[in-house]
Amino acid sequence: MREILIVGGGYAGFYTAWGLEKTLRPGEARVTVVDPRPYMTYQPFLPEVTAGSVEARHAAVSLRRHLHKTRLVAGSVTEIRHADRTVTVRPVNGEEYELRYDTLVVTAGAVTRTFPIPGLAQSAIGLKHVEEAVAVRDRLLTAFDQAASLPPGPERRKLLTVTFVGGGFSGVEGFGELLSLATAMLKSYPELSLGELSFHLIEARGRILPEVTDKPGAWVVRHLERRGAHVHLDTQLVSAEDGHVVLSNGEEFDSELIVWTAGNASNPVVHNHTDLPVDERGLLVVRPDLRVGTDGDPVPDVWAAGDDAAVPDLASPVPGARTVPNAQHAVRQGKRLAKNILASLRGGKVRDYRHSSLGVVATLGLGRGIFQYKAIVIKGFPAWLMHRGYHVLAVPTWERKVRVLTVWLTAALFGRDLVSLASVQHPRDAFVTSAAPRRPAERQAGDHAAV
Repeated sequence: MREILIVGGGYAGFYTAWGLEKTLRPGEARVTVVDPRPYMTYQPFLPEVTAGSVEARHAAVSLRRHLHKTRLVAGSVTEIRHADRTVTVRPVNGEEYELRYDTLVVTAGAVTRTFPIPGLAQSAIGLKHVEEAVAVRDRLLTAFDQAASLPPGPERRKLLTVTFVGGGFSGVEGFGELLSLATAMLKSYPELSLGELSFHLIEARGRILPEVTDKPGAWVVRHLERRGAHVHLDTQLVSAEDGHVVLSNGEEFDSELIVWTAGNASNPVVHNHTDLPVDERGLLVVRPDLRVGTDGDPVPDVWAAGDDAAVPDLASPVPGARTVPNAQHAVRQGKRLAKNILASLRGGKVRDYRHSSLGVVATLGLGRGIFQYKAIVIKGFPAWLMHRGYHVLAVPTWERKVRVLTVWLTAALFGRDLVSLASVQHPRDAFVTSAAPRRPAERQAGDHAAV
């Protein structure tokens, strides 16, 4: 059988494998997906996971539950050698090994882009995976509990200070949702006041949300500032050592929670460990039909899509434009990939990928949002409803749609759950403490208590 190897189980990889499963004939080809995680993350839900509006598991789509005919390999591809038609796989456990293929699909996705800022690696957390979104939420809830037991002062002020670095969609949505959660939580913490909350959004450019035009972007800044947030434009993070934030504009403050959402970088395996052609940004050179290579020099039997591919945007009037690396394109590219690979196997005609944007929509917190399609701009509650409606339709599988809708309906009736489960990040601590040998005085006190 022909071996089709898919590197990465994100949007594009998942939809490619899903589409091939539905259309391949028995014995026609075997599909293998290599990914270290057993699920696809629906990233547009991560901001709502931080706010408790979506359960963490509902933002993850199990690969094994929905890819019944696909071989799944839990590991990371560390090198691609198309000259030999092999990839090197580093499994979660065990030694590295090689996998051979006949057709290769590279949908490895991007990684978080970072800079050598002092203290960043030690103090900050990203917002690209479900685990990170859960940790962000739990850290905020834990900080509220700790701050409520402290008198006003520097320690309490640090606990109630949140900093987001990056003003793209991920940063602005996460910032708005967490600000909404923090404001709502004050009802349950009479010891704390709105004036003690300090939320900072830092953006190196002169505006946020580059996907929308200038006026809607400026409105979002004013909207966040009216809610008490501090938006720092044309500002960079200089240092974050021990949670002490230093900005390029001279401002300094202590922050308990620092979230880094300052864009994506090309996947290292694509950028540094492959013999496939890449551009100056480290992205795979891709033709309009999603084959790797150029019109004059295609690479045989290699396809790519998603965030690690420079896919020509045929719907853009700008010459040489590339599709924006977002879920809207990745999902549709995955579907087109499956159809083109099948057509290629059967000697049929492959088609170019072309998709006109449906507009952009962002949540800014519970009941708040913004939508833009060309000159049409919708703000506030209607945009928030559009955001929820679009994404509940876009999240794959009916099972996930029903689960997400159920959580939203429950929250509408009873409010958001404000329980922190930060201790799950260290599940053995309580057991280790109980199982540790006790000193004689502690044993004697325990014996008296038993009597």
